[in-house]
Amino acid sequence: MAKSETDEGEETTRVRGSGTQSVYAALRGEILAMTLAPGSPLDEVRLSERFKMSRTPIREALLRLASDGFVTTLPNRNTIVATIDFATLPTYFEALTLMYRVTTRGAAQRGAPAAMAAIRARQQEFADAVAAQDAYAMIEANREFHVAIAELGGNAYYTTFFARLLDEGRRILRLYYSTFDDRLPRQYVEEHEEMIAAIETGDVERADRLAIDHAAQIVRQIQEYVARDLRKPIELKIE
Repeated sequence: MAKSETDEGEETTRVRGSGTQSVYAALRGEILAMTLAPGSPLDEVRLSERFKMSRTPIREALLRLASDGFVTTLPNRNTIVATIDFATLPTYFEALTLMYRVTTRGAAQRGAPAAMAAIRARQQEFADAVAAQDAYAMIEANREFHVAIAELGGNAYYTTFFARLLDEGRRILRLYYSTFDDRLPRQYVEEHEEMIAAIETGDVERADRLAIDHAAQIVRQIQEYVARDLRKPIELKIE
């Protein structure tokens, strides 16, 4: 049976949408993993050849990446991977610390056995990644661990915002982990365990304090990394 014009139009829309999503997902992953370094050019023609599709889904994927803050369109209309602006780190960490606190507090207030099983599963993935010295897996598992805590807190707005902050910080974490040769200290795993214990017992104030301390040590260590390895000493303070 011959396809109607409506069927063909719907199929074209699905193909285009799936093409955009596949390009978006691939480029986003490469940007976050630093395979595509900050400042790398993203040429539509070359990307079209690479992904073997027209420039339309490529352009739509780049627009999505731009809205996420992962790519930048220059005045000459060339597109590049967004650079990492270390001057914005103080405000970034201020927002990140707030989200650590509100999501961990929220989870402690609403602890539930089923949700804790999911959080513990993400923690095990993180611990395994640390043991395997797999930086990309560490970063991904760390994100999923904290997102799971946020989901337990029950505020979808917090969860969405926190997930975006964690994504924005993945490139910074990748640079930082490299200073350990990807041998992340066991301290990170232990801090997560303490958070889990506070959430399970419903100790809201302890959960809040652990979140503050967790953020503070990240701020301190990345400050040292920036000052030492990028030779751009800046002050990162969390009140």
